[in-house]
Amino acid sequence: MTRSSRRSLLRFRPVPQPFCAAGALFTAILFSICGPAFAQNKSSPARKANKAHAAILRDATFHSTSLNRDMHYRILLPANYEASAQRYPTLFLLHGLYGDDQNWSTRTDLVNYARDLNLIIAMPDAGNSWYMNSATSPEDRYEDYIVKDFIAEIDTHYRTIREGYRRAIAGLSMGGYAAVNFSLKYPGLFAYAGGISAALDASADLDETRPEFREGLRKAFGESGNPARSQNDVFVLLSHSDGKGLPYFYLDCGSEDMFLEVNRKLVVRLRQLRIPYEFHEYPGGHYWNYWDAAIERFLLMLAKSNFTRGAMPMDTVPQ
Repeated sequence: MTRSSRRSLLRFRPVPQPFCAAGALFTAILFSICGPAFAQNKSSPARKANKAHAAILRDATFHSTSLNRDMHYRILLPANYEASAQRYPTLFLLHGLYGDDQNWSTRTDLVNYARDLNLIIAMPDAGNSWYMNSATSPEDRYEDYIVKDFIAEIDTHYRTIREGYRRAIAGLSMGGYAAVNFSLKYPGLFAYAGGISAALDASADLDETRPEFREGLRKAFGESGNPARSQNDVFVLLSHSDGKGLPYFYLDCGSEDMFLEVNRKLVVRLRQLRIPYEFHEYPGGHYWNYWDAAIERFLLMLAKSNFTRGAMPMDTVPQ
C-alpha cells in the first residue's frame, strides 16, 4: 500500500475552535508483537538528506542544571535561518527507548520533510529515562531537564518565538508518552502535542505487561503504589484537567502496534472531554518505517494549521 493510498480510520482536522466533532468508535483488534520491536531498532538503515535547499542540521552540548552534567542535542534550523533575522516556531522532538538525539534525523527523512518549513526542530538526548524526574534516583531529574533547561537553552541560543502558541512537542514511543504527559502537566507550554506510537500506559502497568522493560520503568516511576505513578499517569492528569491551556493533540499509531489500544483509550477520553484532537491509525507496527511516515504526517499537519508559518521579524516578537 502506498503512503498516498493510506487513510486514517479516524481523523479530525485541526481547527481554531476549541472542539472537534467525534467520530465512530473502533472495533478492537487483537495482536501480539515481539519484545525488541518496543524500542527503537538501531539496525535500521540511516537516511540521507537531499542537500538541495536543505535545512541546517547541527549538534551542540550544554550544561543542564537539573542533571548537573553536560547534555547533547541535535537541532534542525530552517534553510533560510542564517540569511534571515526572523524568529521561528519550535518543535521539541523526543526520541524513544534506547534512542538518542540523532535518531530522528538519521532513521527518517526528517531533514527533507522539514526543508520548506519555517520551523526549528530541537532534539534532546534523554537516555532511557522516560523523561521523568526519577522516583528512585534523585539526581536523574529528566523532566526538569527538558521543561526547564532544554527549552531555555533553545530559546536563549536560537531565534525562537518564545511563546506557547508557537511551541510544539512530539515524540515516539517513550517520547510520545512524554510529549502527552508534559502537555497535560504544563498547560499553555505547547500549542500542539504529538504522540507517535505513544507508550501511554508507561506509569500504569507497562512494567507488568512488558517485564523486559521493568527495571527501567521502576527506576523512573517506582514500584506499584508509588505516588509518581499517578502523578505521571496521562489518564489521571486528564481527569483532573479543566481543559484550559491544553494543546491540540495529534495521535498516530499502527494497527499492529502494542500501544494501539491505549491510544484508542485516550482518544475516547479526549472525545468525551471535548478536547480537540486527531487520531490516525494505519497498517504497521512499532518500527521505523511507520515512524518515518508518521513524522511526515505530523509536520504536514503543523504546516496546514499555519503553525509553521509563524516566523516573525525579531522586533515584533515579545522577548
